[in-house]
Amino acid sequence: MQQKIPLATARRLPLYYRFLMNLHNKGKARVSSQELSEAVKVDSATIRRDFSYFGALGKKGYGYNVEYLLAFFNKTLEQDEVTEVALVGVGNLGTAFLNYNFMGSNNTKIAMAFDHSKAKSGSFVGDVPIYHNDEMKERLNGIEVAILTVPASAAQEMANKLIESGIKGILNFTPARLTIPDDVRIHHIDLSVELQSFVYFLKNYPLDEK
Repeated sequence: MQQKIPLATARRLPLYYRFLMNLHNKGKARVSSQELSEAVKVDSATIRRDFSYFGALGKKGYGYNVEYLLAFFNKTLEQDEVTEVALVGVGNLGTAFLNYNFMGSNNTKIAMAFDHSKAKSGSFVGDVPIYHNDEMKERLNGIEVAILTVPASAAQEMANKLIESGIKGILNFTPARLTIPDDVRIHHIDLSVELQSFVYFLKNYPLDEK
C-alpha cells in the first residue's frame, strides 16, 4: 500500500475483496455501499470512509464498479504475488492447517512445516514437507511469516528460533504472550479466549436487542 491507512481499515480490505470476488463471479457489474454494508456487516458510512483513503473509487448515485474495485484491491492487496509461510508445530491444529493450506486462496500457501519430532522429519502432510526444528535457519530461505502452533511451554523458544532465522511476522495460536523485538510483528489468536468471548456475547447481547 502506498499510503498509511488506519489499521482497522487495513483489516477490512480482505473482507471487501472476498465479497467483490463473489460478485464478479456472479457477473454483477456494480454495487452500492449499502449492498456492501449488508453483505460484510460493516456500516455504509465506514465503507465509504475506508474507500476514501484510496481516492475516488465510486460515483454518487452509481455506486462502485465491481470489476474496477476488484482490480484495484487485487493490486493493493498484492493478490498477484504468492506469500509463502512456514508452520511450526505439527500437532492436531498444525496438521489441520496443513491439510487446509488456504484452499481457495491464490496468494497464500504454507510452503513448509517444522516439528521437534525426528519421526515426522522428512514426511509430508498434503504436499507440505516437514522438517526438524533444527533445520529452520537452513530451510526458511527468505520466508518471513510463520504460524506458531506449538505447546505454550515451547512457544517463546520457537519464536526466538524463528526470529533468528529471519522471520518478520508470527501468527501465534498458542496462549503464550511472547517477547519479541520491535521490528517483528505478532498477532495472537487464542481460540479458547475467542470462544469464551463469543459465548459471553451470545448470552448477554441477544441478536433481537440490536
